[in-house]
Amino acid sequence: MNAGITSKQGERAAKSIAASSNKARLGVSDYLRIRHRSEAICAPLDVEDYGVQPMADASPPKWHLAHTTWFFETFLIKPHRPSATAFHPAFEQLFNSYYNGVGQPFPRTKRGNLSRPTVSEIMAYRSYVDETVTELLAEDKPPAVQQSLLDTVELGLHHEQQHQELLLTDIKFNFGHNPLYPALVVGSELVGSEQLSASPSSQNIESSLISLQQGFSHFEPGLVDIGAQQGFCFDNELPRHPVYLSPYTLANRLVTNEEYLAFIQDDGYSRAELWLAEAWTDLQQHARRHPLYWRWEDGQWFEYRLDGYHPLVANAPVVHVSGYEAAAFAAWSDARLPTEFEWEYAASKESNTAGNFADGGRLHPQAQRTNHSQMFGDVWEWTSSSYGPYPGYAPLPGVLGEYNGKFMSSQWVLRGGSCATPESHIRPSYRNFFYPKDVWQFSGIRLARNL
Repeated sequence: MNAGITSKQGERAAKSIAASSNKARLGVSDYLRIRHRSEAICAPLDVEDYGVQPMADASPPKWHLAHTTWFFETFLIKPHRPSATAFHPAFEQLFNSYYNGVGQPFPRTKRGNLSRPTVSEIMAYRSYVDETVTELLAEDKPPAVQQSLLDTVELGLHHEQQHQELLLTDIKFNFGHNPLYPALVVGSELVGSEQLSASPSSQNIESSLISLQQGFSHFEPGLVDIGAQQGFCFDNELPRHPVYLSPYTLANRLVTNEEYLAFIQDDGYSRAELWLAEAWTDLQQHARRHPLYWRWEDGQWFEYRLDGYHPLVANAPVVHVSGYEAAAFAAWSDARLPTEFEWEYAASKESNTAGNFADGGRLHPQAQRTNHSQMFGDVWEWTSSSYGPYPGYAPLPGVLGEYNGKFMSSQWVLRGGSCATPESHIRPSYRNFFYPKDVWQFSGIRLARNL
């Protein structure tokens, strides 16, 4: 953080995060719609599924449902209705994720040990908090108090949308490692949702390869402005600032399964010259030699998806690759990963942010449509940029300042959203971040080259 940033500047940055909030834009219906979406994602689950923690980096579905509720109770209800009785005093610790400013969180690796509270108790917790929040939204308050409440509600709803994607990724990790390969959805649609369009036909990638022309768009930007401009954003997207970009080219589509398979068949996982030193060390310690959820059986490749176990689709975007794998593939392709600034500049030239998001119910990357860049949706795109603060960055004041800033170390930035991201949650300036070894998120690859 720039030493010259004052507390007043930090407050202005925080206020600009939800500057467009108002009663007409954010009401009870918006709150309940997003909150109910979390429960709809879990509706196909059986009660046995709610408590499974498939790995240390993931959380059980019922923990996600409780933590997002804890967020509203902690940062909205307690400040605006201090006389309210806590639903359960132990929940303050059990469902705190990493906010050390409000107490000691329950250990992340032990979340799967919590057989109690039960799923029904957590649903009752959600109902209690939702009822209290809707009452708060309906009350008349002084303008400054009302704006503070709406800012927190908006932040909480975007936080909930982040956990809706995490619900899908964590459920997929659980189901994708179960020998039964259970499906969360039917026909690439959420159970009970309307069928929008057919999925691309599954095919044997070994016997029916589809060749796609990899085109590149040219950019000669110079000095450009990067960062959020208006409307809601997280503090890590601010302040908007100038960045100099040299001329570059960016692929007009995502890397496909077919192309990644060619990398595998060319011994890409055995060629040290393609891998970063840390990545090569990690590769020697872990035996995986293909994207997460790929399986070779009976002479062909299969892939686990949230709608079950299917033959790999050749021209669909490759997904669930690490940043290390993405960088190695880029080196093998005589290319590189774009910087997050190159990605954002190119994305700013798109006419809109339309894409294959969670709203469509497909929950898996789709083959490219004609003249569609896939800059938004389908897969989060790895960049070569380390996750760090923008010049002049100021975190949110108070405990909410722990939301993003404390993680600005050893992670890489991803851009664009995925097929598991709610469409209203994404924007060109959005900065996602994960460790470069992580694979369980819906992450993929777009190539860049120097001009």
